[in-house]
Parts: sequence; structure tokens; C-alpha cells
Amino acid sequence: MIQILKTLVIMFLSVEMAFSGMINGITVKTDYDMPEIETGEYSQYVDSFIGTGGIPWTCGMVNPAACTPFGLVRLGADTSFIGGAYILKTNTSGYYYEHHHIQGFSHSRLSGTGAEDYEMFRVTPAIGNKKAGVLAFSHENETAVPGYYAVYLPTIDCLAELTSTAHAGVHRYTFGTSKDARLSLDVSSFAGNSRVENSVAEYDETTGILTGSCLLHAQFSGRYEGLPVYFAAKVNKEIKEISINGDATDLKVDMNFGDIRDDAVELKVGISFVSNENALLNLETEVGEKNFDEVRAEAQAQWEDELSLIKIASDDEEIKTIFYTALYRTMVMPSDLTDANGEYLGFDKEVHTAEGYTYRSDMSLWDTVRNTHSLYTLIEAEVQNDCLNSLVEMAKAGGALPRWPQGAGYSGSMFGDSANIMIAESYIKGFTDFDVQTAYEYMKKSSDGSVNNVGREFVDEYNEYGYVPDDIDTTDKSVSRTLEYSWEDGAIATLATALGYTEDAEKYGEKAMNYKNVFNPANKYFHPRNADGSFTKMLVPDATSFYDDIIPLGLTKGFCEGSARQWRWSATHDIEGMIELFGSDEYFVSELEAFMEDAAPERAYLDPGSGFWVGNQHDIHTPYLFSDAGRSDLTEKWVRWTLAERFSTDINGLDGNDDGGTLSAWYVFSSMGFYPLAGTDKYWIGSPNVDAAEITLSNGNTLSVTAINQSAKNIYVKSVTLNGVEITDNYLTHAQLMAGGDLVFTMSANP
Repeated sequence: MIQILKTLVIMFLSVEMAFSGMINGITVKTDYDMPEIETGEYSQYVDSFIGTGGIPWTCGMVNPAACTPFGLVRLGADTSFIGGAYILKTNTSGYYYEHHHIQGFSHSRLSGTGAEDYEMFRVTPAIGNKKAGVLAFSHENETAVPGYYAVYLPTIDCLAELTSTAHAGVHRYTFGTSKDARLSLDVSSFAGNSRVENSVAEYDETTGILTGSCLLHAQFSGRYEGLPVYFAAKVNKEIKEISINGDATDLKVDMNFGDIRDDAVELKVGISFVSNENALLNLETEVGEKNFDEVRAEAQAQWEDELSLIKIASDDEEIKTIFYTALYRTMVMPSDLTDANGEYLGFDKEVHTAEGYTYRSDMSLWDTVRNTHSLYTLIEAEVQNDCLNSLVEMAKAGGALPRWPQGAGYSGSMFGDSANIMIAESYIKGFTDFDVQTAYEYMKKSSDGSVNNVGREFVDEYNEYGYVPDDIDTTDKSVSRTLEYSWEDGAIATLATALGYTEDAEKYGEKAMNYKNVFNPANKYFHPRNADGSFTKMLVPDATSFYDDIIPLGLTKGFCEGSARQWRWSATHDIEGMIELFGSDEYFVSELEAFMEDAAPERAYLDPGSGFWVGNQHDIHTPYLFSDAGRSDLTEKWVRWTLAERFSTDINGLDGNDDGGTLSAWYVFSSMGFYPLAGTDKYWIGSPNVDAAEITLSNGNTLSVTAINQSAKNIYVKSVTLNGVEITDNYLTHAQLMAGGDLVFTMSANP
């Protein structure tokens, strides 16, 4: 089966590439003189094409769009197979490197997810009297650096350049032909197999302002009755002719500029989820009279400032490229939904005003709670504080804390209460500038009972039996749900303790141990269990849900996105108790090492298998568990193996979907020698692969990391000191790191 799938994928890609050199009888040029864009000391190492290609379901699902740190607009190319077809879920971010055709350039997209959303208000250049259509391109004539994207489109002899602010996209199109230069703005554009309605557009001849809006029903936004999106646009050239054609579901604006050969047209587009007036305000506030180059320079300066928060030293240029690209990816989302006047569209579809913080959405929480938000607690405290306040406001407006907020609603993606972990971890790390009491009440509410169909599913059964039974009608993911709910109850207990609620701490602390109820002592696996207490008759540890997605045999009904082996290590809120279930440290280590050794033979492999897969969020932490069982040397071995073997500068340089920067955050942390234990204030000690790192912490302190004798051979930690004091534990605390100073690793070739 796997070989058949691999053959089909290769066939699809081969067909696309075979046609990529010619379209409509015109040969695609590869010798166009692309503009050279200056980069900074740190942004020069960002390669935003890393992770944009590879096997569709195991690739990074990222894109090279022009954006600013944590902005809303991610202005980039929407690629496709020949004829505009979407095949094999290849471009959920709008861009896939193996494509060689562009439909146009839309104003946002999700980063690293398997979900298709946004891609609104697509702009496509055209010439003559032809309608805008799919355009061939070559990667040889394509450039991307932080805050800038450019591609030459040979079939219309046009250079397309893009840059952005937080809420506005700025386009520049330079046509090399005397034919009429045209821009088509698709008011009804969308991602993948989505739809829109209520599309409208209006051009004011007096002001030269084009406005429009639609209601977007994409993969996530379609789950909460649609997302209203608005735009306001201006151009720097006289429009010779403009027409608005179509209907509420398919509306396009065609702008004809006549012969503007070698004289670029700049299109500025402001975006809002509130109103056309706010879209225009965002455009005037963030762009105003600035030209393309001025906006681009500001975007790149913002990226340089953000990337300089961590300054690494390494003789390996590839490591620098992977590191800074990874750091860049952690700063693409969550998105800034706060307009220039402070207004935003809430989960109740009412307009609210953010006071004292920036309202943010697009949080891939089920993934990012595992490490990305932990990174923000160190270097992006303002963003983390924004997220905390935004989550509380989402709960107030929608009735529950979200687990994957997108745009202005609940996407409902994944399961459980991921927000619990992030909120509890933040509070015990000193983040108190949000309504923690309200957050706490919503955390308890979801644990105690169903909440608006966006809380825990099968929560009544979970509370009755102490686990989610596998034999209840419609039940799925019974083991995965039990493990996650237990972890999330542990987070409630952690927060209750910090707030001084002793009885609650005891209650939810007991519920946190429910994970043990699905552990089968006979086979030492978390095993689906029926309502009568019996374990299901068959468990196939190596079967993954990916096989069941193709041929539904029901072998992994109790698990989500993986195998029983991959969920075997998921009780991170009680690691000591989890190890005890195995009977001994030695047996735990032997099983864990067998799991690591059974990783797929290649990065971003067609079949990730049932062994270690860093792209699987629920086992992303497993290399660090060895140290809890007394084998820190194996943690060091497998962390360094993962850094070297599962990340690269290739287009398939990520070993799975990045999911809002989750895989990227793993690399950033692990490269520096420590990694967060999500939901706590602890960081495991690992094995750095950089010689030094200078981290500018959010409190103004500086943490300097030095790895003496670090090399590809010297992967073992001989000793660790913090400000001259030797660290004998396997962990560092958040308080220790935030105090700053010198963290020194002495490395060796021997364990």
C-alpha cells in the first residue's frame, strides 16, 4: 500500500514538473535578472522555502509569504497544479514548492497547518484583453526574504513583488510589455475546497478607493458560520478602465492601466474583519503615503529586531540557516486581529475594543502549548500576554476557552482543553496581567461538563468512568482523549494550587491520575477500555491512524494521529508515575530506545511509521524522557540525532506539519540545550548543537549559553553550570533562566 501511494505521489509531481517548462507554447524563462534584496545580520539566514515541499502529508505546510512578526497579513503566492487543481492536500498554506503554477497572490493564510483557510482577496496580473488565469513560473526566478516575496511571471512578462504591514499588503507589478497591464482582484477568492457568499465591491472615482467584502466559509471559518472579511485598496497609477463583474459567490474587479511598460504599478490593500472603514484606517495608519520600498524596509527591520532576540554562534552555516528559519517560523502566528482603532471582531460576532493588549487569534494551541508558547514566555512576553487576554475574551464571548481559535471563532480542531496547559504554565511563570480567575472558572467548567459543543467530548463518560470508554456509540480516540484530559486536569490542579484553592487542587489532582485507568499492565501500553472495565480484545501497537484513514479497519480507533506506541509516552504531567507503570526504569528505557530506533528511515518520509516522529506533537518530547529514568546520556544522544537527522535546509526540511511553529520551536530550544516541560516552569537539559547563544529575555536580562567543546562528535554533556554553580538536576527552572547570566555546557565525546 505504501509503495502504491508513493508511486502515485511521484506520478502527480512528475506530471506537474513535466509541464512546468512550457505553457501555451511559451517557454518559461530561467534567466530573468531578479532584484537583489539586502538582508540583515540575522534575517540573511532565513530561508522561507524550507519545509514548503516534500511528501504532501508529511511536509511542513509552510509558505514564503511576505509578512511582519505576528501580523495578520501574509501576502503570498497561491500555487496550484496545472489548471488550478488542488491535489493531495499539497498547499494548505497556499504554497507548495512542487507546484509550478500560480493562481495569484492572496492576503493571508495559515502557517504550518493541515487546514486551508483565508487566501482572501487574491490579486492576479494579466495583459492585453485576456482574463487573469493560472501563470507558470520557475523557482530560478523567485526570491523570498523576511517581509518580501518576488517572482517573475514569464508568460505575461511581469515581475510581481510583495511586502506587508500587520494589516495591509503592498503589491508592486512591473510589466515588460506594451500590452494593456491589468490587475484582477478576486473578491470571492478562498483556500482549497471552500466557498464564499455576500461578495460586494465598490469603486469611488472621486477618491480612487476600491472597497469590498465577503463572508468566507473555509475549512476552519466554515465551522462557525463564516468569517466576514473586508478590504480597502488604492493604486498609484491612473486606472484606464475598471469593471466589477460577477455575483455574490464569484465577484472580480478588473483594473486596466494601459501601457505602463517598465513603470511599476503599486497596489495597497488594507484588511479588516470589522468593516471597510477599519480596513481603510488600517491602510492609512500602517502604510499611508509610503511607497513599496519604504514598507518593505520597515518590514525587514521588524524581522531583524525580532530575530536578534537570540544571537547564536556556530561555524556551521547550515545550522544557522535552520535555526533562524525556525525562529522566524515561531513568529508568523498568532495573528494580530486588532485594527488601528483597537477594534476587533469577537467570537460573538460583535465588535469589541482591546484595551491594554493586542487581540490575537490563529493559535494552533493543541500543538503550540507543547513548546512555542513556552518560547514566548522567555522572549516574547508581550505576545504571550496578548494570547492570555485574548483567550479569556474568547471564552467570555463564545462560552468556552478555545483549543484552536481561528479568525473570529472556534475551529474545533483536535480535542480537549489545550488552553489549560498554556494558562497554568504562564501563571506559575509569573504572567498575571490577565483575568486569571475567569480563565480558571472556564477551565473547571469544561472539565466538569460539556460546554457549548466546543469543550471536551464524552466528558460525562470520562467523569463517570475515570476514562473515555471505547465501546460507547460514536466514541473515538478514547485513549488519546483520556490521556489529554488527564493532562489538562493536571493543569487545573497546578493553577488551583497557585491560586490557593486547596480542595480544587486535590479534586483535579486526582482526576489528573485518570490516565492510569487506560494503562494495561499485561502489555504495558495505554489500551482502549470498555465501559465494563475490560480492555478491548486486540491492540496492534504498530498500527497507525494514517492506515485507518486509507483503509478503515478500526485498528487505531482509540488513538488520534498516530499509534499506540506513539501515545505510550504521553503522561508528561506525571512522568515519574508513568515510568512506574512500566515496572522499572530499565524496562522503560529499553522500550523508549526501541521506539526511537524505529523512527522512519528518512526525514519527512512517506510513511512515518509507528516509531518516533518529531512531527507528531504527542511524542515530540520523547527524546527528553530518558533523563527522567536516569539516562540523560540517551537524551543527549537522541536530541542530537533529531537535530541532525530530522531538520535540514531542504524544501522538505521539516519532519511534518510545522503547526504554527511547533516543530520550529523544538529546534530553537533544543539547539540551545534546554527544552520546556509543557504545563510546568521546568526545562529539561539537553545537548546544544551551537557553540553559543545570547538570549535577550523579556524582562531585559540576558542569558548567555556557551557550549565548550561542542561538535558533531562531542554530543554528551560532561557538566552544566549556571552562573558558576553546577546543575546536578535534569531540569532548569523558568526563574533560573529569567534571572539571566551564564549557562555553560562542557561537552564530551563520551557519555
